[in-house]
Amino acid sequence: MQKLYTCDQVAEHFQVKTVTVWGWIHSKKLPAIKLGKGYRIRESDLLEFEKSKMI
Repeated sequence: MQKLYTCDQVAEHFQVKTVTVWGWIHSKKLPAIKLGKGYRIRESDLLEFEKSKMI
């Protein structure tokens, strides 16, 4: 089973505000799973996103 991260965890990892992560999700730059009122980001999607941000 893959690890899932919250938007707050992703924001802390990239040293940005949570609203920035929400923006990435809503603009389809960062795939996320909607769970209840929040989102969860798969570890594999986070790693892919991180690779694309370094280019």
